[in-house]
Amino acid sequence: MKKLFWYLLLIFVVLVMLTLILVVDKKVDNKDEVTQDQTKEKLSLLNNIDKKIDYFHYNYLDRYLDYQKKYSYLSDIDIVTRVNLGLDQPFYQNTKPSNELNKITILVNKYTYLPEDYVPNNLIKISDHFSSSTRELVYEAKESFEKMATQAKKEGYTIRVVSAYRSYYYQKGLYDNYASRDGIDIADTYSARPGYSEHQTGLVIDIDNGKLDFNHFEETEEFTWMENNAHLYGFILRYPKDKEEITGYDYEAWHYRYVGKEIAKSIKESNLTFDEYYVRYLEN
Repeated sequence: MKKLFWYLLLIFVVLVMLTLILVVDKKVDNKDEVTQDQTKEKLSLLNNIDKKIDYFHYNYLDRYLDYQKKYSYLSDIDIVTRVNLGLDQPFYQNTKPSNELNKITILVNKYTYLPEDYVPNNLIKISDHFSSSTRELVYEAKESFEKMATQAKKEGYTIRVVSAYRSYYYQKGLYDNYASRDGIDIADTYSARPGYSEHQTGLVIDIDNGKLDFNHFEETEEFTWMENNAHLYGFILRYPKDKEEITGYDYEAWHYRYVGKEIAKSIKESNLTFDEYYVRYLEN
């Protein structure tokens, strides 16, 4: 009799446990269904953009929607692009190290930085014919620049480098001086903080025409020549007019970045900044 009692008790306990498991599983299934429904509803607010582009991040979904509320006039693609860049957060917050050191596609901006000790490979001196003093660029960029400057010279134009590679510490000295003079908020609009300067990549040139100060480069015939020809040699205007909210910098008519001919051509045709192009086509 005792054995029968314990046997029946065991069966009862097992049945209770199975019932509890089924109830819990059903609750989990219901919760998953609710979560999936909520996600579908959120995606519909972005016109299901996740199915149209391959750089959509589902873990950024709420950030996309928050940004959309603030900038409802932007397209869904622009919203995704800007949030992926980090533009839904203040500059210099939630930063990360660049993962493409010594590549011409390297991205350096106010969210992506270079190590203090980073010096690009293959730095080489620019010819004195095309530089205001001793300046260096990565070999590929240097070769392309000199071809461009040589062609410009043949056509009667002077393209001269007034700044190229800068070390972390050189940039720190510049930035600290600007911040001391104008204050951090103003300095941040036209100067990069150390580690966040593209000049440290060895892929950037600031240029003039050997007559006017570089700040007046837009007023020169050489600027028009660069507008029409820079991309043919792999260079882009890095901080264009009316793109300040994306690049984080004032318009700089004299600041050019080497990205290679193919990318330079695509950027010119698309009217994207390098930041936008990177998110859409280069970022892994």
